[in-house]
Amino acid sequence: MVQQIVFVTGNANKLKEVKMLLAPEVGQEARFELINTDIDLDEVQSSSLEEIARHKVAQAKTVLPEGTAVFVEDTALCFEGYNGLPGAYVKWFLKKVGPEGLVRMLEGFENKGAEAVTTVAYSDAEGEIHIFQGKTSGKIVSPRGSRDFGWDCIFEPVECANKTYAEMEKADKNKISQRSRAFALLQKHLHNDQ
Repeated sequence: MVQQIVFVTGNANKLKEVKMLLAPEVGQEARFELINTDIDLDEVQSSSLEEIARHKVAQAKTVLPEGTAVFVEDTALCFEGYNGLPGAYVKWFLKKVGPEGLVRMLEGFENKGAEAVTTVAYSDAEGEIHIFQGKTSGKIVSPRGSRDFGWDCIFEPVECANKTYAEMEKADKNKISQRSRAFALLQKHLHNDQ
């Protein structure tokens, strides 16, 4: 029987991307079924991405039936010029000032470097929590490309110079993104665990 794993998200774009990232290789049998639920989880105030993700998955476990395998994902955008800010708070900055406002934050800085970080907290059926993290270096640029996925239009990864995430094909983005790196670690764990 294929195990169900719950992804706590209400973001359809994230769900679609994560399903792509965790899909079995062509010809491989699926070892788990990914389902999602939208639970309103507390946003703890911390600069520690691991602490935020660990808190969220622990809270999700209290809402879901006992023995449910579940994971949460938290993504941060860390500006070098601000010593890592906005970091975990980027969602709130984006909501208030939009992509242009994030770019304006760095107007007085020569250093436009940034790091995108995704932290996945997975709680297995026994309740043990595992943390996986992926990182991608890049820089902040004026918005280019689609604006339908957060700050993708202002993040230009080092590994794909001259294109923002928003300008890249999904398959190309998924080869280098911080999310794909974090979920590759989760997928490896899931396949070794079963």
